[in-house]
Amino acid sequence: MNATGFEPAPDQDPDTASAHGRIVLLTTSHRVAPGLLSWPAWQALHAADRVLCADGAHPQLPYLREAGIAVDETSPTAEELVGACAGGHTVVVVATGEGEPALTDGLARLAGSGRIQMPELELLPASYDLPGARLLDLVQVMDRIRAECPWSSQQTHEGLAKYGIEEAYELVEAIEEGDRDELREELGDVLLQVVFHSRIAEEDPDAPFSVDDVAGGIVAKLIHRHPHVFGDETASTPEEVKAHWLRTKAIEKQRSSVTEGIPLGQPGLALAAKLASRVRMAGLDVPLPKTEGIGYELLVLAARAEAEGVDPEAALRAAARAYRDAIREVEAPHPPDNVKE
Repeated sequence: MNATGFEPAPDQDPDTASAHGRIVLLTTSHRVAPGLLSWPAWQALHAADRVLCADGAHPQLPYLREAGIAVDETSPTAEELVGACAGGHTVVVVATGEGEPALTDGLARLAGSGRIQMPELELLPASYDLPGARLLDLVQVMDRIRAECPWSSQQTHEGLAKYGIEEAYELVEAIEEGDRDELREELGDVLLQVVFHSRIAEEDPDAPFSVDDVAGGIVAKLIHRHPHVFGDETASTPEEVKAHWLRTKAIEKQRSSVTEGIPLGQPGLALAAKLASRVRMAGLDVPLPKTEGIGYELLVLAARAEAEGVDPEAALRAAARAYRDAIREVEAPHPPDNVKE
């Protein structure tokens, strides 16, 4: 026995039948509260002959000891661990955040050598991430950046507003281009804007709120506006779903005009189409202005597109991309040396 309290793994005859024991590598997620482990994990811990952990500050250790489980704070080699299993013993290794790569690599080398009868090896997730768990990482990273980054710590809602618009447009471009990798990245950039603004909002002296308040608000809104999913209403078509949405939204907002809530700062074609949509959905008879001019001609086109179920902004962007491609095709033989506006 060496100083770490482990018997070395002996050379063994592969044909010798003996109990070689069991090694259980217990993994946990830092995104789950310490002590909340699966029932198979607690069973393995209580039944083990030894429980080991290389990290004395591992967040699970206080809870394991409170449950009456003795944990040895030690980091055995692969050979030492195999030796500890001799005679049919079970050893549970509570993995650190890195997952014990040195230990698992050593066990793999031993198994490949053929000179040692290996214990049974088991990877047992004691806690694991639920969908959306990585959002917790984003919140933690943003919190640290806000506290320690000289640029981020000085940002305001007003200063970041332009980035929200830019990121939204870049997301739309990724969707229209059909680039999946770009879409994933741009969705992350839009999500960053939400988390960044929420982190700034926590510091407001008069009306602070957090990202949890933001998420809680949208969850409540979604549930309330989907009575056919969470309530007693029924809807079998997209049109019926939209009717539910508009009805509950109208009750919530109690607006005096169908134009309320329409942001006037959005692109002109989108604004015109949105106004036309509100008029149509409300069943109002509002003739378009008869004034002459390009702006009014575009208004007529936008209203016509909305009535036909076409997004005029998307249609114009598609036409503009086709025009861009035509320009590049013409200039390809003789690319310009310099382009000035």
